[in-house]
Amino acid sequence: MSLRTSRFALDPAFAVGEVDPRLFGSFVEHLGRCVYTGIHEPGHPAADEDGLRTDVLALVRELGATAIRYPGGNFVSGFKWEDSVGPLEDRPRRLDLAWHSTETNRFGLSEFHTFLQKVGPHAEPMMALNLGTRGVAEALELQEYANHPSGTALSDLRVSHGDKEPFGIKLWCLGNEMDGPWQTGHKTAEEYGRLAAETARAMRQLDPSVELVACGSSGQGMQTFAAWEATVLAETYDLVDYISLHAYYEEHDGDRDSFLASAVDMESFIENVVATCDHVGARLKSKKKINLSFDEWNVWYQTRAESKPPEEWAEAPRLLEDLYTVTDAVVFGSLLIALLRHADRVTVACLAQLVNVIAPIMTEPGGPAWRQTTFFPFAQASRYGRGTVLDVRVDSPAYPTQRYGDVDLLHATAVQADDGTVTVFAVNRSRTEALPLTVDLRGTSVGSLAEHSVLADADPDARNTLADPERVAPHPAAEGTTAVSDGSLVTTLEPLSWNVIRLA
Repeated sequence: MSLRTSRFALDPAFAVGEVDPRLFGSFVEHLGRCVYTGIHEPGHPAADEDGLRTDVLALVRELGATAIRYPGGNFVSGFKWEDSVGPLEDRPRRLDLAWHSTETNRFGLSEFHTFLQKVGPHAEPMMALNLGTRGVAEALELQEYANHPSGTALSDLRVSHGDKEPFGIKLWCLGNEMDGPWQTGHKTAEEYGRLAAETARAMRQLDPSVELVACGSSGQGMQTFAAWEATVLAETYDLVDYISLHAYYEEHDGDRDSFLASAVDMESFIENVVATCDHVGARLKSKKKINLSFDEWNVWYQTRAESKPPEEWAEAPRLLEDLYTVTDAVVFGSLLIALLRHADRVTVACLAQLVNVIAPIMTEPGGPAWRQTTFFPFAQASRYGRGTVLDVRVDSPAYPTQRYGDVDLLHATAVQADDGTVTVFAVNRSRTEALPLTVDLRGTSVGSLAEHSVLADADPDARNTLADPERVAPHPAAEGTTAVSDGSLVTTLEPLSWNVIRLA
């Protein structure tokens, strides 16, 4: 029995907002092998003069990652930035409490800056500050070291370390997940709100143009959710530009139908934080809008994760190296759709993480680098999801889920580029049935099909691995599946699929 046709209409007169390039950000944390044997491996056959893996650099460019958050994550709440600068032989080895590892500091601020320069001009730093074990003074010192041209003790110290030009860091995170009891230096909302406000005020004295992210809740399921945001924003509303959101999703107890609907939770999370921000703004009688920085998101099988490395205090242990399936990639694509659908308020987002650790790119020490299944939706969204997000209201058949009730089988959005071309991103959540789709295009100027790319597979658990790195990749839709005529796009979406339909 075939499903009834799903539908929506596109009209540029009804738009969500412009996509900020920072929506396609990512995250490099000193966790597991993200840095060491991930992006940085001196002695590797593909390493350049700075020890950066050129094969990984090429994949990061292909991925299209923009704002890169660094150096954590939980790691940052015990981080001393001074350890990561200056001659390598003088840098201390430290115990990292967050991941029970030993940090060598062989890769630090200068090396990260070099990495971004080699990724390309679209990559920018998003620097996280330690507000767990440190505070205002240390934040100002790092800001001066990184950004002041010269003529002061700290800026001249940077110059003496070989970085004549300042790093020009504009985007700063005021701590990480400070609502979480797992965080070194965990604080109450009142304690954190005051510290964030004082840090923000001081940083703006040094440079009024900085952009600052206050810590929101680590998840919608936190007991303090919403109350935390309200309390923190009451202290910081006029001093910060963004509040953060973090969310990870996985399949629980074989409930794949609910897992496929994970974006329902992500969209609810976004809308609830927007409501909280706007409530605080109304209470303060402010015309300012706080935007959202969804600076950690991904599919992450936390129930399978090791909390400590196999060898206590190991260097760069293998941690959180999830290998993603086709099913994971379809959910991942749906999460990207959720972010795009809220592009008016979500203006920064960081896929956690970039390499090896719950990442779209995997490497083997001394060996190859390859793309995970999740690489493809991100790369396609980053390439074609630039422009104006159109308001998509789907009429779709639904299916029942244990976690979210009845959920649309179709999850979709559309982005119109400056040249008038339109890209439709769509997920069919049905595991067994193809989904007919008709899109009314009469409000647009498009009239032809440029491409219909599909990520789907007969084996929903297929993965790309070291042994078979190209097992899964997007393929063209079957011939005759998709057509544009008489002001309509007519297609059929394969079961359990991520679709990119480009219209010209």
